[in-house]
Formats: sequence, C-alpha cells, structure tokens
Amino acid sequence: MNYAELKKEQIRGWHTWNVRSVLSHVHMLDGFALNLAFKEYREGHYLKETLVGRFPDEYRRVPSEVAIPGVHAFDDSYTEMSFTWCDMEIRVESAVEADELVLLVTPLKTQIHPPMLVLESGFLFGRDGYVRKNRNELNGYGSEREYRVFTTGKEMIDRNIPVQTAVLSVCLDGPVAFSTGKARSFQEVCVIIEAKKAAHREKTEEYGSMREMYEAMESALSWDTVYDANNDRVVSPVSRLWSITSGGYVLFCWDNFFAGYMASFGNRALAYSNLREILNEQTVDGFVPNFAYATGQKSADRSQPPVGSRMLLETYKRLGETWIIEEMFDGLLQWNRWFAKHRMNKSGALAWGSERIPVLFGNQWETTGVHDTYGAALESGLDNSPMYDDVPFNKETNRLELEDVGLTGLYIMDCAALIDLAQIIGRTEVLPELKERHDKACAGLEGLWDNEFGFYCNKRTDTGAFSHRISPTNFYALFAPSVSDARKARISAHYYAPQEFYGEWMLPAIARNDPAFNDQEYWRGRVWAPLNFLTWLALKNAGMDEERHDLAEKSYHLFMKEWSEHRHVHENYNAITGEGCDSGNSDKFYHWGALLCVIAMEDGIE
Repeated sequence: MNYAELKKEQIRGWHTWNVRSVLSHVHMLDGFALNLAFKEYREGHYLKETLVGRFPDEYRRVPSEVAIPGVHAFDDSYTEMSFTWCDMEIRVESAVEADELVLLVTPLKTQIHPPMLVLESGFLFGRDGYVRKNRNELNGYGSEREYRVFTTGKEMIDRNIPVQTAVLSVCLDGPVAFSTGKARSFQEVCVIIEAKKAAHREKTEEYGSMREMYEAMESALSWDTVYDANNDRVVSPVSRLWSITSGGYVLFCWDNFFAGYMASFGNRALAYSNLREILNEQTVDGFVPNFAYATGQKSADRSQPPVGSRMLLETYKRLGETWIIEEMFDGLLQWNRWFAKHRMNKSGALAWGSERIPVLFGNQWETTGVHDTYGAALESGLDNSPMYDDVPFNKETNRLELEDVGLTGLYIMDCAALIDLAQIIGRTEVLPELKERHDKACAGLEGLWDNEFGFYCNKRTDTGAFSHRISPTNFYALFAPSVSDARKARISAHYYAPQEFYGEWMLPAIARNDPAFNDQEYWRGRVWAPLNFLTWLALKNAGMDEERHDLAEKSYHLFMKEWSEHRHVHENYNAITGEGCDSGNSDKFYHWGALLCVIAMEDGIE
C-alpha cells in the first residue's frame, strides 16, 4: 500500500465533500452533486447553502440558518443534519447502499404556507456533464456514467427560484424521499435509512459509555471534511466557515495533524490523508507552514507547534501500518532539523520566531506578522497569548527574546517520537543525531527551572529574567524524561492552584491570576482543546496519573456542556462559564474541539 493507492480507494462513491453546503451530496466519479435548497413563502427567502455555525449577519435582511449536526458516519453510509430557518425546523437524513444514495427530508415545523424543497443538481470540480429533467425524474450525464434521480414528493413549480439548471422541486408539506439509480417508494427509502442508522449505532456501541464522545468526534471530522479538486485530495480543514473564506480550504499545521490522529479512531483513509497532506505543504526550507490556503497563500515565515511525529506515532499505535511512516519520515525529520537550526538557542532551549521573507499577499497575517513579535507568536499557535506581550523580537536571530518551555517540551516530544518511528522502520542511521538533539533540548529545559517559583518558566534571553505569565504550555516540560519526582510534586501544586489553573472549567490558556485572564478573548484566558490534550499527554508521560485523570474528567464535562445544549464543537471555551457561544472568536464547529473527546476516550472515563 502507498498513499497514491489509498487515494484511489478513498475518492469514490457518495460523500458530503462539497465545501459550500452540508446538504450537498456528491458522487466522486463525475462530481455529480445533489444539493438540497429551500424556499419559504412568508418573505420569499431562498436557502441555497447550509453551513454549521454561521453567525447572523445583522446588516443583511436574509435570515441565517442554524444547522444542528447529527450523526455522520465516517464512510457516509448514514448522515443526519437538522436546521432551523425562518421559523421552520427540518431534518435531513441520507444513506448509501450499493453505490446509490437515498435522502429523507422531514419537516418538523413549518410555516402556514408549506415551503418548497428544491433538489438542485450539477457537476462540481470542473467536471464535464449536463442535467435534464424528464417529468418527475432528473437525469445527470457525466463523462463516466449516467445518474437517475427520483422523488416521492408532489411537484411544485416556482420559476422565480434562483437556479440555472434543471431541478426537482416539490412541496414540503410532509416527509419527502429521493433516491438514485431507480425509483423507490417512501417506505423503501425509510427502510434503508433505518437499516443504515441501526448499523452505525451498532458499530459505535463498542465505545460503550464513550459512544457519545466518539460520535461527536466522528461528526465534527466528517462534516468538516471536503474535497480539494485542485490537488485531488480529501482533507479536513478546521471548519467549513474557515474554508469558504479561504478560497475553498485552509489547512493549519498542528490542527490537521490532530485531525489525522482523531480520524484514526474510525477512518483509516481519512487519518492518513490528513497526516500526509499537511506534511505535503512543507516548504523548500523544510518546515511545515502555519497555514496553507486554497488561494495559494502559505506562511513562508513561520511554522507551528511540532506535533506531527507524535500524532503519526499515535496513529501507528492504533492502526499498525508502517508504510505511512516510511512515506512521511524524511519530511518529519527535515522539519525537526529545521527547528534545531532556526529556533534552538545555544543553551538548547528553543524560541518561537519569524523568518525574513518578502510580503507576498499583503493580508493581515503577513503585514502584521512578519519579522516581529506577532509573527513569532503566530508560530506558537497561541496567536494573541499574553505570554508574548511586550517580548522583544531579535532581528538578528529572527526569534523572540524568550526561551519557551512549551516549544522546548514539544521539541523533546518530537525528537522522542522520531526516535521511536525510526526504530519501527529500521532507520537506525539517524538515531545518533536525534538523540543528540533530544539531549541538548533536555539540557536547555533544565535552565528554565525556576526553583523559587517551583515551575519550568519561560526565560528572557535579553535580561535573563523568568516570566511568570504561565499557561498550560508550561506543563509541556513533563515531556522530558529527566523531571524529578520532587519537581513533579511542585508542578502538581500549580495544576491544582485555583488562582492559576484549577476550577470547574479548565485549562485556561493563561493563569487565572494573570491580568489578561478576564479578557476571555481568544488565547487570552479561554480554554482550548489542544492545550488540554497536549498537557494530558505530558502528564501521562510523567506518570502523573491523578492529575491526568482529573484533566480527562474536566475535559469531558466541558465538552458535554455545549454538545448537549447546542451540538457544538467549539474552537475555544470560556474558562469562567464553560460556554463557547459567548464569543464571536469561537467557531461553533471547529474539529479540534473534539480533542476533548479523545482525552476522555483515551483515559477511559466512565
């Protein structure tokens, strides 16, 4: 097996991979798409595209839908999505059987005048094809095959709807079914839907008390997964809202490595495609960039936290295939070497940075983020973290004047993971250099121990002063194998300190006693799933089981609050109230929020 062969297996059949709408189903052979749209007759609004987490636009009179994601099987065998819009509530279910698609649209609440349900069709991704309507049948003619689409609904004609091709339009005064391949009765479609729904539920029962956690993670990844036609690849960007404002997709470095690992719980192909494709964005200089947009923009000045090797190792532990390690190893090794060359100080500790490059696109991420403190902070992934407020940027080294516990701990983790991966595939020739860099970083970390404060702390390289603006990244020191039991006890005291991290909703991205905590804005005090996840891994590495189990419990309850209330998987959460919806800077369906589920599942929460 290799990645090219895996893609051939993956990119076929029916999927929800049209980035523009979660109610669009595409057959990948020809890009033949069936898109569900709706027209209401109180004010005449038309809902052409449905997305999860869209924020209301107060400057437009067009009402926004509120999409409520349901189950989405990794293989698209069964999906469920509900939404409210214009005082209506509608549920859409899909199932795939023998390469044919069935859809069941159920109005749960409608206006006095029934809405129109429109099944639009066409060929995506620039593929050749055309569509015709033959009475109550829709026919699609692609370059590879023909498609027949049928409905059980009553035809409803409105020539003012904004469509540009043949459609099936029906009155949604009751449940309506669609089927491809051959005409099926409403009852036949319901039988298929229920069978696929039951089969998926049976599959997820293996997770026992963690079934809901698994389904939430599966739903978040699956609904956020799209097809990138320019590069002929399947990827899981952080959310569709980010993707459609970035030309079709946006890949972030550590986000997509996390997505690859999360997918390994239920979809081997999706796991490998996410791991492989973010590494494929590697620059000629050797680092995996902060971001890569469909518009062609790529952060050429900075990388992001080096979690790729560890996520590949964790995926291998789950799936047990070595070929993906063999394909990715050299790229990950080159990235590790780049960090040592460009971000490691003489002491062995590392600092975040931003390389000198021409400004290529002139967007905010470059004009405010090149060769300065903000650019280096962006490399940390903790964009506006108070830890980097007022820290000078050294234009000679292209680094912050701050040796960073978080980066140093992650680099130690990266070296250790690469050592394990090298041994798995027999690349013993690189072990000495990896061990040397691992040990040098460990030595550098020792210089960041503040004995008076009892914690590993960031340290200014221009003044030699420790910084006590602490965050969960300070716990990453526990990735080092040399942390003594005495020091672990003092570190534990910081974990349990209510004035710093401990509380009902945790871990805050900056200590509770920090002046920026009450901002509760982005990385200034909110809870972020990747910080919890990496801290959990560090606690596990250090054998601090009590703290690890406690963090798993806290992560479980934090996630379930918003999932139970809104079925949201948030980008970040309020560390005071546990809410996610209180901030416009918290995407409501951002897949890395499901790392909270991973913590719970891996820890065995009952």
